[in-house]
Formats: sequence, structure tokens, C-alpha cells
Amino acid sequence: MQYEIIGGAFPVVECRVAQGESMITEKGSMVWMSPNMEMKTSGAGGLGRMFSGESIFQNIYTSHNGNGLIAFGSSFPGKIMPVDVSQSDWIFQKSAFLASEAGVKLSIAFKKKLGAGLFGGEGFIMQRLSGNGIAFVEIDGDLKEVYLAPGQQIVVDTGNVAGYEAGVQMDIQTVKGVKNVLFGGEGLFNTVLTGPGRVWLQTMPISSLAGAIRAYIPSGN
Repeated sequence: MQYEIIGGAFPVVECRVAQGESMITEKGSMVWMSPNMEMKTSGAGGLGRMFSGESIFQNIYTSHNGNGLIAFGSSFPGKIMPVDVSQSDWIFQKSAFLASEAGVKLSIAFKKKLGAGLFGGEGFIMQRLSGNGIAFVEIDGDLKEVYLAPGQQIVVDTGNVAGYEAGVQMDIQTVKGVKNVLFGGEGLFNTVLTGPGRVWLQTMPISSLAGAIRAYIPSGN
């Protein structure tokens, strides 16, 4: 599979596949394709995928009678990023998965500590990508990659955590000081990520974008 990521704020990834090669995606992600791409819907993902923010069903597109082309589109302003899970498993925010080669496995990832799940901002369940091949994930806004050495930490507003390699540990910490909590406007908790491994940070979580837009929408009478 060869791919090209096209566009700015609303990108698409165009994939060129060989005969018999398949791509897996979520419902509604395909934006254009060559006529020889055949779709099959599979429910092999099970309930775990639903809890991770994705549909139970996946669409599998396979090229027949020669090479094929298929493109998948972003659902909100941001970036589409390729990630090679053959090198390392990755943990991503819910609904980050866009599409992948057939060798990639999407499953749920439970946060180890209950506090991280209840107060981390993105829920107790995230997505785990493993297996072999290239997956494409959606990033809210722009992307900043940080590499954490063993034991090195970074403190992040939870909504800005797009994903991280499976070797990175995630926990939460309470914002200190009553005034900071009441008047700081940063919420009660931050996410603490501890290396080793790569971390992907996103600049504009979709929840923050929705909140900013909501302030300009007139309320109904």
C-alpha cells in the first residue's frame, strides 16, 4: 500500500493498493474510490469497539481485477497521521482511528488506574492499535510529538493527549491550590505521562473547538 495525505484543515488520505489488498475503515470514512474496490461489512470488532468510541461494524475494501485506489476523509478540522504499529503498539483517544491495512488490530485499552479513567477527561476506555502495518489516525488541530526518556514526565491538559506508545505510563494529578482550582480555568485535573516512548499532543481538542463555537450560537427562545 502506498498513500498520500492531501489537504489542509480537512485532509484526506489517498491509498493505492495492489490487487487483493484490503483496507479497513469505520462507517462513513470512505470519500472516493476506484470502481474495482469491493466493500464488505464485518462485525468482527465486537462490543469492545463500541465502548472505545467506534462502531461495532467495520468496512473492508478489497481491490479486485487490478490495482485500486481509495481515499478516507477526516471528520473534523485537524490532521491525518500515519502510524506504523509494527514497531510499537499505540494507545489513542477515543474515535481517533480512521483506517488501516488489514494487518492492524483495533482493540480497547483500559486505563490501569480508576482515577485516570474517571477524571482524565476522555473516559476510562481508549483505543489500542497493534499488529502489523500502517494505520491512519485523526488528530484534533495540529500535532506536536514529544519523546520521553525513561522516567521523564510531561504534564498535559488531558484533552490535548492524542496518543502515545504503549510503553508510556498515564496517570492524573490534581491541580494544587484552592484559588487555582476555582479561578484558574484549567479544571481539576491534568494528565501526567511518564516515559519511555513517544507522545502525540494535539493543539485543539474537538471538545474545546465545540465549546468555543457554542459561545457564538444564539440560544433558542
